[in-house]
Amino acid sequence: MKEMEGIKLLIIDDEAEFAATLCRRLHLRSIDAVDAHSGEEGLARLSEVNPNIVILDLKMHDMNGLDVLEKIKDYDASIEVIMLTGHGSARAGIEAREKGAFGYMIKPVDLSDLLIKIAEAVKKQADGNEGNEGDEGKT
Repeated sequence: MKEMEGIKLLIIDDEAEFAATLCRRLHLRSIDAVDAHSGEEGLARLSEVNPNIVILDLKMHDMNGLDVLEKIKDYDASIEVIMLTGHGSARAGIEAREKGAFGYMIKPVDLSDLLIKIAEAVKKQADGNEGNEGDEGKT
C-alpha cells in the first residue's frame, strides 16, 4: 500500500500485546507505527514521534482516553485521532467527536476497516493542509 508510506502513527493503548500486534500489522503495510501503553506515555511521546494519526484507547489504567484526546488536540489540533475501544457506547462516541476525534471504532476491529479509516484521516489532513497553503503569507 504505497499510499500509506510516510504516515507516522502512534498507538496509545494499555493492552500492550494488542498495541504491539497492531504495530507489527501496520508495519507490514508500510505504516510507521509506534506504541505507548498509557495515556501519560502516549502524551510524552507526541513530540518524539510527531504523528499524523493517533489510535487511542478509551479506557486506560492511568487516564481516560477522552482526556488524552483533549491534550493531543491542545498539543496539535491537526493530528487526527481515531478512538478504538472495547468499552464503547454511543454517548462516548458522541463525546469523542465533540472533542475532535476523527473516528470512533469498536474492538475487535477488522484491520481492513481500520486501514480505510486511517486513509480517510490522512486524506482529511492532506485536504486541510492544501487549504492552509493558500493562506501562507497572508496578513
